[in-house]
Amino acid sequence: MYQPQLRVQPVRERIPCYIELGATLYMPATRKDIVEVLNQRKLAKLRSVVVCTEDSILEKELTLALVNLRVALEQLQPSPLLRFIRPRNPEVLSQLIGIPEITNIDGFVLPKINENNLPIYAEIAARIPTLILMPTLETEVAFSRKRLEILCNEFTKVGNPILCLRIGGNDLLRLLKLRRPRNFTLYDTPLCRVINDIILTFRPAGYELSAPVFEYLDSYEVLQREVELDIIHGLFAKTAIHPTQISVIEAVYRVFQRDMDLAKEVLKEGAPAVFKFNDQMVEISTHRSWAEQLLLRAEFYGIRCERTDNSICPLNFIKM
Repeated sequence: MYQPQLRVQPVRERIPCYIELGATLYMPATRKDIVEVLNQRKLAKLRSVVVCTEDSILEKELTLALVNLRVALEQLQPSPLLRFIRPRNPEVLSQLIGIPEITNIDGFVLPKINENNLPIYAEIAARIPTLILMPTLETEVAFSRKRLEILCNEFTKVGNPILCLRIGGNDLLRLLKLRRPRNFTLYDTPLCRVINDIILTFRPAGYELSAPVFEYLDSYEVLQREVELDIIHGLFAKTAIHPTQISVIEAVYRVFQRDMDLAKEVLKEGAPAVFKFNDQMVEISTHRSWAEQLLLRAEFYGIRCERTDNSICPLNFIKM
């Protein structure tokens, strides 16, 4: 079997934290400005990006996309930007793994994962075990708790690190012959129950989850409301399809000062097992994980201004 000549140069000294992803921008692999984006000469504040060879391009564009990617990989420079490629299928992943400069990226977003194709993807990715994987849950598997549990068990057999599982909202809606209405969040659709099933299956097993895309570019208030609901469901990363969505999403990831104060009390050395704080009961054993995660969010995204109407003006956040 052909073994590619690989650079002996790790992309990072550590595996990034899932919360670092923020709003992950997806871009087609046919774009001419891939190098500028991946080297942060364009969209400098971007935290994570996925270059896609799957649904965002036509089958006839695949050859051009792979040539474009190969050229781009040769020009990549070290960057704090988290950089991923979404292969179209296992065959494309195998081609990408064979490119010597593939270690210039952080890893791959695996599309339409189920219990049958995951072992195939995992075997190919294992050729470079340091590359990070983000499998996507966007097939009929998501509608069956039994199949989700089987898939969860299959993930334990994957050798490459799994940063998080991405939820493919639009593909799941397509399977239901639905499309999200413009003025409603995903949590107002039948996908709410599906998302809950995914959370209840994978979160106790230790897997983080990324929230689906919001495909409208002129409904910032609905996007903000959806991100608030993402947070309630414990989803602290989200797919973005346009740069104007990024700052809107990440503004909601900012932490309220009142929550910061509570988290610090929870983590304070010598704190009692149970205490009252701001008219609420606090129990160290149950709230510690929440507090640690909240302080981590604050480290990356900062403090959120509180208003009487709890609103954020999107116009203040659309520039990158």
